[in-house]
Amino acid sequence: MTQQLPQVPSTEPELSGVRNFRDVGGLPTTDGRRVAHGRLFRSGHLANATPADAAYLSALGLHTIFDFRNAADLKLDGADVELTGVRNVNLPLTDPADGAEFWLMVRDGDLDQLRSLLSDGRAATRMIDSYRTIITTRTAEHSRVLHSLAEDSVPALMHCAAGKDRAGLSIAVSLLAVGVEPEAIEADYLKSNDPHRRYPIHRTDNSPTGMSSEVMELLSPLFDARAEYLAAAFETIGKTWGTTDRYLTEGLGLAPETRERLRARLLDQS
Repeated sequence: MTQQLPQVPSTEPELSGVRNFRDVGGLPTTDGRRVAHGRLFRSGHLANATPADAAYLSALGLHTIFDFRNAADLKLDGADVELTGVRNVNLPLTDPADGAEFWLMVRDGDLDQLRSLLSDGRAATRMIDSYRTIITTRTAEHSRVLHSLAEDSVPALMHCAAGKDRAGLSIAVSLLAVGVEPEAIEADYLKSNDPHRRYPIHRTDNSPTGMSSEVMELLSPLFDARAEYLAAAFETIGKTWGTTDRYLTEGLGLAPETRERLRARLLDQS
């Protein structure tokens, strides 16, 4: 029997301390169904959630929060606000040592350092490489998420720091697993660029020089959700496994019955 889940309205709330929150309900599948509202949510971290934010999130009936941040992220932003009765699963998708010096430079580097690090397409290339790496090296983590969703973890919220890259990829993989159209996955992913959703750029030097238009232009590829990033992830799936189905079955170990349970939990029953 399919679990009875709360039917959350599709209207988007204004959360003052949580960036990039949304319900991915309503996205269409290739066979004419849709992701049900109130089953799968995504956001940035919850460390700054206000009491009102926490009350709203608690009312969603969440079973599990998947936090894809690593130890360095947790040290920088802090732990999530605890929600009574909700299981928190910390499942880092990047190593805390990976790029630590790079992100220190992003925060503290002067203009010349940023130019040498990020100009001439280097920032975007770094992001593309990161997406490719997560797809090929974090199959165990994505498998665990999907098996958890199929078993008992719905409604679920997935987040990282900004809710854009690691959470974006994990949401994308989850949506692929239930047959959501790639174009719809991309459209949802690109919503992270909306001004009220974007993760704020933190710089030690927040003077006009430290936050100049050139500095912002150099940093923007790191803080953008770009179609080319997600396309690189999808392309990597094709190059590595041949098809999405083989990625799901061989790469993530999803049996047909597990995918059916996922569809039963995440899609409208019409």
